[in-house]
Amino acid sequence: MAKENTPANFDYNSTRNKLILSEYGRNVQNMVKYIVALPTKEERNRYAQVVIDLMGFLNPHLRDVADFKHKLWDHLHIISDYQIDVDSPYPKPSPDAVHIKPAPLNYPHQRIKYKHYGKTIELMIEKAKAIEEPERKRHMIQAIANFMKMAYVQWNKDSVSDESILSDLYALSGGTLKLEENINLNRVDFRPNNFQQNNTNNNNRGRNNNQNNQNRGGGNGGRQNNNQNRNNNQNRNRNNGGAKKY
Repeated sequence: MAKENTPANFDYNSTRNKLILSEYGRNVQNMVKYIVALPTKEERNRYAQVVIDLMGFLNPHLRDVADFKHKLWDHLHIISDYQIDVDSPYPKPSPDAVHIKPAPLNYPHQRIKYKHYGKTIELMIEKAKAIEEPERKRHMIQAIANFMKMAYVQWNKDSVSDESILSDLYALSGGTLKLEENINLNRVDFRPNNFQQNNTNNNNRGRNNNQNNQNRGGGNGGRQNNNQNRNNNQNRNRNNGGAKKY
């Protein structure tokens, strides 16, 4: 009599060994475990190359990584818990090097005086202050002012005067950069998004259609007038017919 399957006989993932690199699956891990137990290095080298090819097939995205073969061989050693003895074309990685965490990156703590202009404007102003040629410096200052006006309109969604932009430029440069009073900056207008423009155009088109219908007597008013004229004609025909009988 066959023995019935009981929960104790089932093989659950929770009872198995932990997957070291889950992206390769349990079968690859079992293959590597089998290679580690092979008696000769020749066999281990031959089977290791087959497993390397299989690992590359299972993870084709690694082909876009520089030295992806090197990464595959490192993963092979990691899956074997650094116990596999094969002739690898790359140096064997050490457990300490794998678990080293990189140093955290320092977050740039830079105070921006006018956030709607950004940090780039401040760098451009410093470059302009170092220019010695007068004509080239004047063109640089005007280009910075034009860019500041465009950034202001995009951030605040409103128009701005040239005097306000030149005043901010003078303040950001510490009173060293300024333009002549008769210089006009490029015109930058705030334009609403396409959704608002389409709604406005549709509303205007609807109002024009209603006005045209009213002028032509269209709509319900036109149908009521036609019905009233038809009823008057019918009543007039009845009266004429009754008069002929007498």
